[in-house]
Amino acid sequence: MADPELSLSEPPRVATGEDASPAPAQHGHQPLAARMRPRSLDEYVGQSHVIGDGTALRRALAQGLLRSLILFGPPGVGKTSLARVLARHVDAVWIEVSAVSAGVKDLRRHVEEGRARYEMRQRQTVLFVDEIHRFSTTQQDALLPGVEAGWVTLIGATTENPFFEVTAPLLSRCQLLRLEPLTPTDIRQLITHALTDAERGFAGQVALTDDAYTYLIDIADGDARAALTALDIAAIAAGFNPEGTDDTITIDVDGLTQAQRRFRYDKAQDSHYDQASAFIKSLRGSDPDAAVYWMLRMLESGEDPRFIARRMVIFASEDIGLADRGALPVATAAFDALTFVGLPEARYALTHAAIALATAPKSNSVARALYAGLNAVNKHGNAAVPDHLRDAHYKGAKTLNAGVGYKYPHDHPSGFIAEQQYLPDGFGNVRLYEPSEHGHEAAVKARLDGLRASVRDAHTARRQNQTPPTAADKGELS
Repeated sequence: MADPELSLSEPPRVATGEDASPAPAQHGHQPLAARMRPRSLDEYVGQSHVIGDGTALRRALAQGLLRSLILFGPPGVGKTSLARVLARHVDAVWIEVSAVSAGVKDLRRHVEEGRARYEMRQRQTVLFVDEIHRFSTTQQDALLPGVEAGWVTLIGATTENPFFEVTAPLLSRCQLLRLEPLTPTDIRQLITHALTDAERGFAGQVALTDDAYTYLIDIADGDARAALTALDIAAIAAGFNPEGTDDTITIDVDGLTQAQRRFRYDKAQDSHYDQASAFIKSLRGSDPDAAVYWMLRMLESGEDPRFIARRMVIFASEDIGLADRGALPVATAAFDALTFVGLPEARYALTHAAIALATAPKSNSVARALYAGLNAVNKHGNAAVPDHLRDAHYKGAKTLNAGVGYKYPHDHPSGFIAEQQYLPDGFGNVRLYEPSEHGHEAAVKARLDGLRASVRDAHTARRQNQTPPTAADKGELS
C-alpha cells in the first residue's frame, strides 16, 4: 500500500515481472494517443469533479486507499487512463481483461491470484475490465467474492448506463464515477502537451496554425483520443519523421480535414462531420426527411449517439430558441432518454426530436443575443451596478445608498415600471435581444415592443418636463 504521506504528484514505484504496474508507453510505433497516456495523477487532464482536490477519491488516495470503481462516460474521456494512474499510485498489480474474451474461468483465476497475493504479501490487485457492460450476469457474479473480500479492486469502464448494464450486487460494491466529455481547455492542454513533449510527443517538430488548433478542438468534441488520433494522422501525412528533423511541420485546417476523413469511424469512409453538417443544415432548413436520413446514417455508421443528441440540444437554442418554447425540452428529453434507455430503443426518441426540431419555426435571436451580450460584457465588463439595483439586505445598506429608489414591479397594476433602469449607466437604448416574428416568438416580440415603447415614452415625458436626465438617458453602447 502506498505511503499515506506520498505526494500525489510523485508516481509510485513500478514493480517488474508478474507484479508489474501498468508501465508508461514507449514511443516506438505506437499511436500518439497511446504514447501520451498519463503516467501519474499530475499528468491526468480533466474530470476535476472526480479526481480534483477535495473529492472523496482524492482524499482516499492521499491515504493510500483505492476501492472498487465503475467509471461511466463516453469514449475518449480518460476512463482507461484514470484506471491506470490510480493503480500506479497505490502501487497495485495491474490485470486487464477484455469483456469480450474473458470467461468465467479466467475471472475466477484472477480473483484467486489476487487472494493469494493479498494474503501472502498484502499486495493490492487492480482488475480492470473495459466495456464491463458486455459481461453477462454469470461473469459479473464471478467477480463478487473477490470484490466483496477485497482480494481484487475492480475498476470497470463502460459507456452504457451502469444501472441497466451492471448487476445490482456488483454495482452496490463499487463507487460509481461519471466522467464527462473533456472541455475545450482540457483538449487544448492535451494537444499542446503532445506537440511539445520531447519523450513521447512531437518535441516541437510539429505545430498547428491558430485556426487548426480551434478546428481540432471542435472536431474532438470532448474526446481526447479523437483529438490525438487526428493530430497523429495529420502529422504523419505531412511528413513527420520520428527520427528528428531541423524543420518544423506546420499543419493547417486542410491537413486536419484530410486526417479527419481517415480517422472517423465511418464504414463508407465518408467524413462523419460532413454528415453532421448535413444533418444540422437539414434541421435548420426545416426538412424532416433529410434530417432523419442523415441522423440514422450516422447512427448506422457507428457515430456516438451522444454526439448527435448534444448537437440537437445546441440546435434547439441556437436555431429555434423562443420561436418554439418546446424545442429545448424535447431535445434534452431525447438526450436523457438515450442515457436512460440506450440503443437501439433510444432511436425512437432521437428520431422524435429530429422531426420536432426540423418542423419547428426557426429563430436565431437567442444566438444573436448571446454574442451581443458577450460583446457588451467585453467592452463594459466593469460597469457599476446602479444604486437602486444593489443588494439592500444587510444592516447599513441604506447609508451606502444601496437599494434606495428601487420600485417593486409587483406593486404596480401592470407589473412593469417603465421609468426604472436595469442596465448599467452609459448603455442608453442598447438592445441585445431582438425577437423574430416566427412561431411563439411573435407574441414575445409584440409584448416586448410594447414594453420598450412605454420606456421610450417615459423618457420622452421626462425630457418634456425638463427633469434632469437619468443615467439610462445618457450615452449609447458603442
